Amino acid sequence: MQCQELLVQWLSWGMILAGLVHLLCFLKSHAPYGRYMGSSFSSWMVPARLAWFIQELPALLLPLLLLLSTSDSHQTGRCLLLSTFCLHYFQRTCVYSLLTRGRPYPLNIMVSGIIFCSVNGFLQAHHLLHCLIYPHMHLSDGRTLIGMAINMHSDHVLRNLRKPGETTYKIPQGGLFEFVSGANFFGEIVEWLGYATATWSLPTFAFAFFTMCFIGPRAYHHHRYH
Repeated sequence: MQCQELLVQWLSWGMILAGLVHLLCFLKSHAPYGRYMGSSFSSWMVPARLAWFIQELPALLLPLLLLLSTSDSHQTGRCLLLSTFCLHYFQRTCVYSLLTRGRPYPLNIMVSGIIFCSVNGFLQAHHLLHCLIYPHMHLSDGRTLIGMAINMHSDHVLRNLRKPGETTYKIPQGGLFEFVSGANFFGEIVEWLGYATATWSLPTFAFAFFTMCFIGPRAYHHHRYH
């Protein structure tokens, strides 16, 4: 498959624009799901485990399909970077979704997540496999794996705050929660910043920027909530 450079550019800039819009919309308010979903919120709801599984699945399947259908995918650097991306979404799809104890998820937010994960999964995989031309990528940058480890440990801490059946929120303690109130968000931001600096390319930067704009306001509201 040839590099669809124009499509990559449009999707990348669209992601950056979407991140800015989300930042402006939710810096002073908060997205209506999880702890911020009022009792009067009217929307079809999906069980949290099912919602997370369906929402994150495209970001795992699309890169794997593109990788398997690419004849020159043996290039080590590109495969390693794409593997870190797939590892994150494998954990989100097949591990996190089965372990989460979150509240039911609004259907419209789940659908938005499906669209984003589909677009981003294609964008990152197509770019890495067919467009990236840098001969020397910074594979020694360990921030991706460090951020992933922080994110996974913080999720573990959050899951164990409540016993099965409990819905009340508690202030997390332990790990990086001793230093930042949103350690799980911090870990994910570090993870994708490391991923972006490994290639210094527009699509990876767009994803890292969108991540900061999307979960940054939520981390801010969590800090105020605590």
